[in-house]
Amino acid sequence: MISSRDQKLLMLLRQNARASVTELAKAMHVSRSTVQNRIARLEASGVIRGYSVQLGGEFSASQVEAHVSIKVFQKLTGRTNAALEQISQVSQLFSVSGEYDLIAIVQAQSLEELSAVLDDIGNLEGVERTNSAVVLETRFRR
Repeated sequence: MISSRDQKLLMLLRQNARASVTELAKAMHVSRSTVQNRIARLEASGVIRGYSVQLGGEFSASQVEAHVSIKVFQKLTGRTNAALEQISQVSQLFSVSGEYDLIAIVQAQSLEELSAVLDDIGNLEGVERTNSAVVLETRFRR
């Protein structure tokens, strides 16, 4: 279990993982050393696995994103997952319950590129069928 202060720290880091320890300490009303110790503990325990880049500005606005539901032949799940991992436009892959087995988050630079990637996914060995939803607008992201 993590404390409510740890949860607040994680929320602040999700908003800006590059925030300085001083900025985080001010926002949390605690000392810098408290924040440093909490971050070190969260990293050591595996709660924080790493930090990533969030795309922004014109580049992010120019990206086309789709959520692709994928039905997989069960005996080929491992092979399909490995093939999806090799497609650079697939930024995330989730195993889910329900009619479909996987949801892939696909990001492309144009509708034409997105269409080609969707074709590539549909043609992978082990993929039975797909269903895609293109994201029209991102309301917020944490």
